[in-house]
This record gives sequence, C-alpha cells and structure tokens, in this order.
Amino acid sequence: MAGLLYIVATPIGNLEDLSLRAAKILQSVAAVACEDTRQTAKLMAAAGAHRPLISLHEHNEKERSQELIDRMLAGEDLALVSDAGTPLISDPGFRLVEAAVAAGVRVSPIPGPSAVLSALSVSGLPTDHFAFIGFLPHKSAARQKLLESWGQIEATLIFFESPHRILETLEEIAKMYPHRRLAAARELTKIYEEILRGKAAEIHATLAARPSIKGEFTLVLERHNPEQNEANPAQPADLKADVERLMAEGKSRMDAIKLAAKRAGLNKREAYELLEQSKDKTKPI
Repeated sequence: MAGLLYIVATPIGNLEDLSLRAAKILQSVAAVACEDTRQTAKLMAAAGAHRPLISLHEHNEKERSQELIDRMLAGEDLALVSDAGTPLISDPGFRLVEAAVAAGVRVSPIPGPSAVLSALSVSGLPTDHFAFIGFLPHKSAARQKLLESWGQIEATLIFFESPHRILETLEEIAKMYPHRRLAAARELTKIYEEILRGKAAEIHATLAARPSIKGEFTLVLERHNPEQNEANPAQPADLKADVERLMAEGKSRMDAIKLAAKRAGLNKREAYELLEQSKDKTKPI
C-alpha cells in the first residue's frame, strides 16, 4: 500500500504557532522534505521530531521528486514543509505534489500559518474576494505592468515585496492608485510585528523616514471600485501632472492621456474634459 504525502504548514515567525497535529505528523513520518535543512532542524527540535531531513528546493525539486515518489509508492509516509508558512505558496513543492497526484499517491494538507491570510485578516480591507499575486517583479517596468493589469479586478490584492524594493514599489502604487487604501505587514507573529495602514504615499513617507528597513513585506491593496470616482473624483491638476510625468518618461501625448485616464478610472472623453479644465495657456498639454 502506498504511503502519504503530508503538506505541513509551519510557523511564519512564532514557533508556538505549530499545531499539535503538525507536530504529531512530523514525529511520525519516515522523512521530511524541506527547503533549508538547517532552518527545518530548529523546527523539528521544537516539535520533538527526530526524523531524517531531505533537501528539496527550486534547483533540485525536479530530480528529487521521483526519488520521493518511489519511497511513498514503497509504503513510506513523507512530509513536505517550507521554511515558513504553507508550502507551495511562493515556495517549492508544486512539482512534487503534481508528480504525487499523477502517481496516485494521496496528498493530505496539514493547515496552519500563512503570511497571505494573516496579513489579509488584519488589513482592515474587504476579505470576501481577494487574489494573491506572489512576489512582485524586480524590474520597475514589469512591476508596473503587473500592477496595472491586476489593479483593474474587483478583488483585494495581496503580494510580497522585499525591504530593498519596498519604497520604489510604494512610490509606483501611489502614482497609479493614489486613493486606494493599503496595508503593509512585516515581521508577522514576531516580536517586532508591524502593520502599517493608509494610502501608499503615507506608508512610503513613514518608511522613508527610517534609517533602515528590515523584514519582508506582505502588501494588501484595496480592490478596484468602479464607483470610486464618485467618492474620490479625479482632480484636473492631478490628471495633468500624471500626463506630464508619463510624457517625460517618453510616452506619446495620446498614450500618456490614455494611461493616466485608466489609472484615474476615467474614459478618454472624461480625461480630455478634465485636462481642458486644467489647461495652462503658457504650458499646454
């Protein structure tokens, strides 16, 4: 009889968040597959689990998966963990689970901590519809393109960002979605846990004033609201400034107006009308 593959969620900072069931599974399986054996060794010690650890990361997952499948087909139960949180969520493991399903091996979830759901639950933003994007692209152009496309769906958006790029990303969000609420969570469940809430520009100002920024961020962005223009109508001066910024970046006048209108939730006719209101005879657009 084939064994099982347990997908075990692990603490995202506080070891006390490891569930009793998760600890029991880690104590009972034949071996545990993990990203970093040194990191998981600490978790295993806290759980009182003395089982062999098998390295499974993005560089060896494809090759190692078959080895693990063979062991489970031979009757062994194995567990998969990530360094923190629920495996496969912006972490390795998909190839192993895909191969296990294809081989007829039962895959069983052991639910627990998740930075995604933890940040969403304390964001103060709607939770009925949400989308997890994962890590944002490193390059600004790709990041802005992604934010523009996902920013038009009616769902709260969740994504990860590093401390090295957080200010640049917040600046981009502030330009694209100046009226949307945002929550920036870092060090969740740890001693220095922090959740910053407000508009992107406000959070940017708070972080920019610090001598250093530490900890990976989970950002939760307010959803697109088709009726938001009524609550936060686009201002002629703001639209004009956005068009001028885009033209300075090399976009044609027409493309700049189209993109600025899209960011403000306007159609082209509405955008032109606002630009007429803001027209400066000494510096026409």
